[in-house]
Amino acid sequence: MTERFDVVIIGGAMMGSSVAWWLSRHPDFNGSILVLERDPTFAQASTTHSNSCIRQQFGSEINIRISQFGAEFLKNWRDYLGSAAPKPAFREFGYLYLAADEPFADALRANHALQTDLGAGTVLLSPEEITARYPMIDPTGLLLGSLGTRDEGYFDGHGILAIWREQAKAAGVTRRTAEVTGLRRTGAHITTVCLADGSTITAGAVVNCSGPSAAYTAQMAGLDLPVAPQKAYSFLFDVAEPLPLDLPLTITPNGVHVRPESRSSYLAGCMDAAGPGADYDDFQMDHALWMDLVWPTLAERIPVFERIKLRTDWVGHYAINTLDHNAIVGAHPEAGNFYLCNGFSGHGLQQSPAMGRGLAELIATGRYQTLDLSPLGYERVAERTPLVERAVI
Repeated sequence: MTERFDVVIIGGAMMGSSVAWWLSRHPDFNGSILVLERDPTFAQASTTHSNSCIRQQFGSEINIRISQFGAEFLKNWRDYLGSAAPKPAFREFGYLYLAADEPFADALRANHALQTDLGAGTVLLSPEEITARYPMIDPTGLLLGSLGTRDEGYFDGHGILAIWREQAKAAGVTRRTAEVTGLRRTGAHITTVCLADGSTITAGAVVNCSGPSAAYTAQMAGLDLPVAPQKAYSFLFDVAEPLPLDLPLTITPNGVHVRPESRSSYLAGCMDAAGPGADYDDFQMDHALWMDLVWPTLAERIPVFERIKLRTDWVGHYAINTLDHNAIVGAHPEAGNFYLCNGFSGHGLQQSPAMGRGLAELIATGRYQTLDLSPLGYERVAERTPLVERAVI
């Protein structure tokens, strides 16, 4: 059996749903859209395991602009989702980067200058100023802090995903549980999507939104993509003594980060030291990390966290762009109807509003109309010229 759709989106989690939602409402697009997702429960999707946070503290203009639109989307949700949609939760407690060496302190200073020029609310803090604002943080060994004072914090990514899916369905988007097993390509054109049940779909355009599996999807079309899974560990814990005020999402010098979940619980995380290259189905927890790294780091920097109780932990995958830890977005130069939405390296949920909007514009009109995402195009991958980003977490 063969069907035809104007646009086939491979991957139905946050990115795939964003592209489908934006495309279904674009005034210059009236074609058919199919979203293919092999697991509608999203049990192993990066979306499901995300800490669902947004920040403005990046070191490149394009990433700052993307997050600024993400914050605008959350704050002006009625303009985009409609007044009938539930208001997405958005807790603005900020991000706090802590530097304990001069190279990273210099990077924070450079980032701050760019962020300030672009209108972000970032302030630099001396160790004494960190203590004055957040007396629960021990400043020992710190040289500098960088704090986002607005448009940073936690948002309900799962709630937005549900709204996007519901509204896209009402607009005529088709969703199907199916596993893609092949892409047929004729020259610079993807013609057919092959499914595990033996059926095929003729496609006018194909969008790769398959998260950590993005390289595998691209290989089906004979295309290379430098995206690989990296394990990300999360730890939810309760405190015996609640902090006196909201803690920003705090990134310690060794990379362990922590944010509030409620008044008495917090969510900490760290990346796998082995780097990208994990097996696609490897979600095995390294239980030694809690005792050997995460808890000691938290207790040293925030002494109240000496008395905490681990409630649960889990492992997710970041879709790491191994070239420069930044997204790869837009049409592939070797296959003009194969669109990339990949390699977000842990920034996917917060960047999803801008990415879905941009790809919808590109597919519908052939160009970016609101925010030019071309700095994130595949061309830099082909030329091996990374987009430098100094604020990776």
